[in-house]
Amino acid sequence: MNDRSILSHSRLRAAGELGQQLWLDRPTPQALRALLETGGLAALIADDGLQGLIVAPAGFALPEVRQACDLLSRLHADSAGQAGLVAITLPLPPRPAHDTGAHDTGAQDAPALLAAARRLWQAIGRPNALIGLPATAAGIAALEEATFAGINIKLDLVFSAGQWRAARAAHCRGLARRLEAQLPVRGIASVVSVGIAPLDTAVDALLARGSAASADTAALRGRAAIAAARLAYKEWQDDAGFAVFAAFGAAPQRLLWSGMAPADPARREVRYAEALMGAGTIAALPASVLDAFRGHGVALPALETADAAAERAVLTQLAHLGIDLATLGADLLAAGLMQFEQAHDKLHV
Repeated sequence: MNDRSILSHSRLRAAGELGQQLWLDRPTPQALRALLETGGLAALIADDGLQGLIVAPAGFALPEVRQACDLLSRLHADSAGQAGLVAITLPLPPRPAHDTGAHDTGAQDAPALLAAARRLWQAIGRPNALIGLPATAAGIAALEEATFAGINIKLDLVFSAGQWRAARAAHCRGLARRLEAQLPVRGIASVVSVGIAPLDTAVDALLARGSAASADTAALRGRAAIAAARLAYKEWQDDAGFAVFAAFGAAPQRLLWSGMAPADPARREVRYAEALMGAGTIAALPASVLDAFRGHGVALPALETADAAAERAVLTQLAHLGIDLATLGADLLAAGLMQFEQAHDKLHV
């Protein structure tokens, strides 16, 4: 065993032993091609315990997505469809010039999103593909329909509790409809991608502005996203309502932490990875954070041992300062939609 494998086992693989999946988050097209051509992706799976991959649509060809799916297919089969997944975001057509709606897709309603998700799902043609939809009202409605259709879905651009609660409800409605139609529910994957660093960046900017900037508020910087994510995890753990679906073999919708590279260079690169490690979740890490964790990350069940009261206190203090995470989440969703639109027509089928 080489030095790299020893480090991998003691650090990266320890996350898997705690029950968290590590995924590679959005490598560049050039980086993914190199990983596929040189066997690097296979090595990450075999040596580091990588269990999934997120692919941004711009610049990729579907044969590369299929190749990545095939490399992860054994994990997918061995996990009843809950690991070995390759997620690709559905590109959105640009909104018409007259459309000023900031917080929905504008150009597409739920049936159109569902139709586009079906086309991409069928074009990839792999059972371990995971289609990314935006966390708009239309996207959440399409999540329900896609779940009913048996399509694996990742809901993107989730930044607030209201968004992921709506996603969870939509997932359950889709499963309930399948059961009513006497269709199987086993093996369908559903993931909610919760943005971490973008939320902290937005909150920190408000804390540093005007009357909010003080010694008292300085202690709140860099804490909002972790607090919100840990409380989301606790609520997810405490949800007993999914038991009826689990009895028929359905897997619960899982939380996936994305945007895991701190924007502030003064913060440890593995800060979010360490703070949001916990069983049943997914951490999507860019290559730089994977490398950093391999070198000096610490794998501990941070989500399970978090102090929920302390995390609620952080959000309460932010609310007293007039910082509304739901409003920030809607703004971040709107900004993310622009990136989805820029990727339109850049996916090479």
